[in-house]
Amino acid sequence: PASLSHGNNNRGGSDPHYGRKHFDFDGPPEMHRFMERFFGEAYPQMPRGPVDSRSLGSGFIVDEGGLVVTNHHVIKGADEIEVILDNGETLPAVVRGVDRRTDLALLEVETDSSLPFVRFGDSDHARVGDWVIAIGNPFGLGGTTTSGIVSARGRDINNGPYVDYIQIDASINRGNSGGPLFNHAGEVIGVNTAIFSPNGGSVGIGFAIPASVAKNVIHQLREDGKVARAWLGVEIQPVTPEIAASLSMDDATGALVSRITPDSPAAGSRLETGDVIIGFNNRPVESTRDLPRMVAKAPVGQSATVKVLRDGKELTIDAVLASIPETGQTRQMTAPTPRKDRLGLRLAPLNEEARTALGHQGEGVLVEEVMPSSPAARKGLRAGDIILKVGNATVTSPEDVIEEVKKMKSKEKPVLLLVQRKNNQRYVALKTA
Repeated sequence: PASLSHGNNNRGGSDPHYGRKHFDFDGPPEMHRFMERFFGEAYPQMPRGPVDSRSLGSGFIVDEGGLVVTNHHVIKGADEIEVILDNGETLPAVVRGVDRRTDLALLEVETDSSLPFVRFGDSDHARVGDWVIAIGNPFGLGGTTTSGIVSARGRDINNGPYVDYIQIDASINRGNSGGPLFNHAGEVIGVNTAIFSPNGGSVGIGFAIPASVAKNVIHQLREDGKVARAWLGVEIQPVTPEIAASLSMDDATGALVSRITPDSPAAGSRLETGDVIIGFNNRPVESTRDLPRMVAKAPVGQSATVKVLRDGKELTIDAVLASIPETGQTRQMTAPTPRKDRLGLRLAPLNEEARTALGHQGEGVLVEEVMPSSPAARKGLRAGDIILKVGNATVTSPEDVIEEVKKMKSKEKPVLLLVQRKNNQRYVALKTA
C-alpha cells in the first residue's frame, strides 16, 4: 500500500500542428483520400495555444507524513504533480528537493491522515542471484508487481560517477521509473530507474539505484532540500597499460590527474598534474570511478588524505575539501514558502516591496503563481492578485490560507476567496483539486 503512481501535467509551447496549412498524414493512400474527402487539402484549423500533456511514473512513501521518493526525470518540468495511492485516492504533491546527479527526487503530498510507508534495507548485502520484487506503474496501468533476481552489481550505465547500479531481470517498463525494488524481507533495496532495450519494452535488463545511495540522498533532501557533496577539484583519467608502463607502475590502477581546477581544494594542496591517485582517506582508489564517489561522501570542510604516486614514489597529501560548485545539476526546489495549495496557487507573504509595487498597504496574501489548468486558473486568478479573506477569515500569511482551505474542504464546500486586483475586489468560489 505504500507504493504508488503519479502523473505530471506539463503545459508546453504551441503544438506544432496548430495552424498547419496542409494535411500531413502518413497512412495508406486510400485513407489519405478518405481524409481529404472530409477535410479537404487544408488541415482542420484548431485554436492556437499551449498544449497540456501528461506523463506517468512510480514512487513510494517513506514517511507517514507523506514524503514520496521517485526519479527526478519522472517529475522534471512538471507544472502539477498528482500522487495516486494504491487505494485509488489522488493527492496533490509538491517537490521537496531533487538531486539530478543521482536522478532522485523527494515529493511531499498534502494529507490530513497518516500514510503507510516502507523502509530502506541494506543493498550492500544484496547478492547476485537474490530474489527481488519490483512494483510500479508500467504504461499507466496502475500498481503492477513483477519478480526476478539480482543479475549483477556495480553496473555503470554512463549516467554519472555517483551511482553503481543494481542490474535486475524483473520486468520493468516505461512508467516503472521511481518505483521500489524490494528484497525478500519487504525492504526497499533499490529505486527502479532505467532499462536497456532495443525496442522500448522489457528484455530483462533493468537498473535500480541502490538503497545505500538513495538513503543518504533522500535524508539530505528531507533536511535541506538539496544534496551537499565534497569537492577536490581535479580532472582525472584512467591509467591505461601504456600510461602505467610510461610511469614505471607495476599495475594499471588508480586515477591520473590530468588537470587541477584553479581556486579548488586541490590547487591549495601539494597535488600536481601527472600524479596518480591510488588512495583516498585510507581506502584504495583502483579506477577513475572510485574517486568521485569517495570524495562526494567525505565531509565538507574537513581535511582528506590523498595518497599519490609521483616519480615512482608514494606521497601522502592533505587537502581540505570544499562543497561542490553549483552547476545546475543539483538544486533546491522547496515547497513550504512560497507554497502551492490545493487550489493551484503559489502563495507568498506580502512584504514591503510587494506592497509598494502593488500599491496595497493592507493585509493579505500574494498570489505569486497560478498553476495552469488548476481550479484557480479556470476562475481567472492571476499572479499579482491579493487574497484578503478565505470564507469569513482574514488571512495574513500563506499558512492562514492553507489552514482555512483545509477547514472548508472538510465541510465539502467550495472555497470562497475575497480577491483584490488593483483597486477592485471580488469573491471567487473554487472547488479544491
